[in-house]
Amino acid sequence: MAPPSKYSPEFREEAVQIALKSSKTIAEIARELDLNPETLRTWVRKHKERQEPAADAELNAGERARLKELERRNRELEMENSFLKKAAAYFAKDAR
Repeated sequence: MAPPSKYSPEFREEAVQIALKSSKTIAEIARELDLNPETLRTWVRKHKERQEPAADAELNAGERARLKELERRNRELEMENSFLKKAAAYFAKDAR
């Protein structure tokens, strides 16, 4: 069994909120709070997991199928766009 934490739940929550709202890195915030950066990073990750349930779990079968179709269409359009960029570059170079 793990020993009890030396940090209170209130301190953890406050540290996580500071990390999420600050523009500083987790390592900088951890240094300011006299924490190990990996400890704070773990707290932030667990907080996010609690706040953001898995997106796929909320989708029904029809929504998943539509998402899959939209992702396929997006890949096709990205490939077409890439081809058109290369063609434009080729013809722009050829005109000189």
